[in-house]
Amino acid sequence: MSLTSKIKFKNIAYLLSCAIFFIITSCEEDLTKGNDNKNKNFPSQIINNANIIQRDSGFVTLKAKAPIIEKYELIDSPYIVARKGIDIQFFDKKKPKTPGKITAKYARIFEYKKFYEAKGNVRITTNEGQRFAMQSIYWDQKKNRIYTRDTVFVTMEDGSTLIGANGMTAKDDFSEYTFFNSSGDINSKKLSENQK
Repeated sequence: MSLTSKIKFKNIAYLLSCAIFFIITSCEEDLTKGNDNKNKNFPSQIINNANIIQRDSGFVTLKAKAPIIEKYELIDSPYIVARKGIDIQFFDKKKPKTPGKITAKYARIFEYKKFYEAKGNVRITTNEGQRFAMQSIYWDQKKNRIYTRDTVFVTMEDGSTLIGANGMTAKDDFSEYTFFNSSGDINSKKLSENQK
């Protein structure tokens, strides 16, 4: 092997090793940059087969069940999510034996903002017997308001129905509510009894 071919071989080996070094270094930098934003977006707590009971001065105010609940605390806007659905019973001191119910396929709670959302086949039954059906609903606990822009189907205890085609807004205890672009049928027997 001649001196020129040895120099060429050393130069090629040197260039190849430099190229490998720079490729490895750039890959490491990209990995750290990519993980910097994502490393906080994972659940800090996971509860399987959750069965939660909330009390106020010994009185049960809420019972919740979910196949899985994930709590994300390490991000700027912490939240709790139930991706596989949730089933909630809420209790009123006026009617403690007749709970209201909420079911949904998905729910997310922003604890600091006191803002809740439920999506996917949402069903609400009040302790007065009114049944609401919609695809999504939002609850702003600070303002004591719930609202949706989805079509809302309501069945009253007497069997009459009401449809809010463009959604509704209500007090969070359903003591009063407003439907947008509504229609429905009213039980005429009940109406005549109220007029007497």
